[in-house]
This record gives sequence, structure tokens and C-alpha cells, in this order.
Amino acid sequence: MSLFDLCFNFTSSTFRPDETAVLDRARAAGVDHFLVTGSDQDDSRLALELAERYQHGMYATVGVHPHLAKNWQHDTQDNLRQLAQSTRVKAIGEAGLDYHRNLSTPEQQQHALRQQIELAIELQRPLFLHERDAHADFYAILQDYQSELVTSVVHCFTGQRAALEHYLEMDLYIGITGWICDERRGTHLHELVSLIPQDRLMIETDAPYLLPRSYRPKPKDNRNEPSFLPHIAQHVAHHRGDDEHHLCQFTMQNTLRFLDIKS
Repeated sequence: MSLFDLCFNFTSSTFRPDETAVLDRARAAGVDHFLVTGSDQDDSRLALELAERYQHGMYATVGVHPHLAKNWQHDTQDNLRQLAQSTRVKAIGEAGLDYHRNLSTPEQQQHALRQQIELAIELQRPLFLHERDAHADFYAILQDYQSELVTSVVHCFTGQRAALEHYLEMDLYIGITGWICDERRGTHLHELVSLIPQDRLMIETDAPYLLPRSYRPKPKDNRNEPSFLPHIAQHVAHHRGDDEHHLCQFTMQNTLRFLDIKS
């Protein structure tokens, strides 16, 4: 079994004391490909540095998360463009809208999102997208650029059926996390994952966040890590009625294709 963790926030300081051990545990569990996500300019530099340091199976995104859109400057797009020249950078983002907490204003988020969409189009790179409680504005902005986009993934999808249908109509990929293992707020995904076409589905941990609530034994520090991805795959396969091994195979191939990585 070989798995690709679509979203690994390896830049988190929680991983610095034991980063090699984290990777060893992941590979022992069959997770041997990782996309390290960038959430602002400095974080994107670190994501690329980690991808270049560990090389095999590790790639990066460069972008600005909607929470940090207030920090977008006149030279941010240029700086991200420069980082994206590395062959280890496979997507632009984490870009999007998040109105759940509004740590940046909607206007700041929309500006940063449009700037990153335009950069992805210019560089002909995939978009790595984030959306929470902002579907109407998010969908409208994507529609403005739909004919020019290479391809995009809505990572950590937690929305409702109407949103999923809109994204699938646009031929977007969908990333599913351990949210599906959360009996408090993720049960609606049990039905929705079966609506995602086989060639549009990817899986991810979003580590160190979103520890699957059903994972046992529960880590004492509540830190999620890529080695838990098989647990998520098991749940996704169960709710889709898929064979787990088959699901691991096609989600791996989908992620390689999305990021234009030759296996």
C-alpha cells in the first residue's frame, strides 16, 4: 500500500522536535508521499525548504491562507512566483475564503484569493483551495476564472451537498480529512463521499490539525500526523462501499495526476 497525504502542515513548530521520526512512522504506515502546505510567505519558504531537504516523495505548495490574507503586500505575488520556480513546488495555495472566523476581512481574503488564482493561471499550476462558510462568494470567484484554470482541489471539504455538487460541476478535485471520523460534526460526509467520482477524490490528514476522533490509541498530545492517513482511508472506503486497497490505489493516482508527478 502506498498513500499520498494531500495536506501535511509540516511547517508547524509541533513537528520540529521529532520531524524525522514523524516521517519514519508515516512511511512505516505506507504513507510515502506528502504535500507540505504553505500558509504565508515565510511559511511557504519553509515548506519548500522542507521539501528540498527530505526530497523523496515530498512536495510543497506556496500561498497565503485566508486567515492571513490581511498580510498580503504589493510584492507578495512576486515573492510567491519566485518560490514557485522550484520543481518541488506543485501547487499555488493554500488560497481561499474562510468566513467562519474572519481573521482577515472578506475583502482582504477575496483580494488574496484572486491574486493567487491569477498567479496559478500565469504559471499553469494547480490551485490548492480552502473554503469554510463562504461558499457563495468562493464559488462566484472561481466561476470568474473557470475557463482559464489548470485544475483545482477543494481540500478538507466539510460543506453540504449543494456546495459539493457545484465543485464537481466545475471538475474540481475534493480532499477528505479525518473530519469524516467526527461523530459530532462530520456524519453528513458519510453520504456525500459516495457522490464524489472515483477520479476526483483525494485523502489527507491536515496534520497536525484534525486528529481523527475515532483513532485509537489517542495520542497524548492530540497531534495528528501522516501515519494516521490509513485510518482515514478506511473510513472513507467504508462509507463509499469501496475496497480499502482499491481506494488507496486510486486516490494515490489522482493526487499524482493532479500535481503532475510522474510515479
